[in-house]
Amino acid sequence: MASYGSRRHVFISHHHADDQSVTDMTDLLAKGGHAIRNSSVRMKPANQDRMDRGLIKDETIRRILRMKISWAGTVVVLIGANTHTRPWVNWEIEEANRQGKRIVGVFIRGGTNADVPSALERHASAMVGWNTDRIVDAIDGSENDFQNSDGSPRAHAHARTSFKC
Repeated sequence: MASYGSRRHVFISHHHADDQSVTDMTDLLAKGGHAIRNSSVRMKPANQDRMDRGLIKDETIRRILRMKISWAGTVVVLIGANTHTRPWVNWEIEEANRQGKRIVGVFIRGGTNADVPSALERHASAMVGWNTDRIVDAIDGSENDFQNSDGSPRAHAHARTSFKC
């Protein structure tokens, strides 16, 4: 496991309603001595309003997301109650796969197996519960296990490969 001086660059894909879980996860890892730099998009209310009113073009959003995903070494997908319903989350996972990124699913508190996005089922490198060591090992690539939301072993339907740049 890496020391605090080893900073991990991640993009955290999540449902906007789970913004607090992004903070909770980075805080959890920081308390365990792990530095995380997150490039994900977290909308300020004014920008969210502009997006909801259709004032921001989808291509603009895709361009920004491609750059942020490209910067990250690993894409972490927070799996919450409505993650699987979010088209942008699936798009981010597909883009991460196109870029050859390691893709890690993390069940947040209350997330269930039914909440796993379809693109994550196809492209995940690992899927783990809310546990500091498991999350860090999955991000680093030393953990390639798949877990259910309760932490029990989970079968995965593909052999995922990823590339580190």
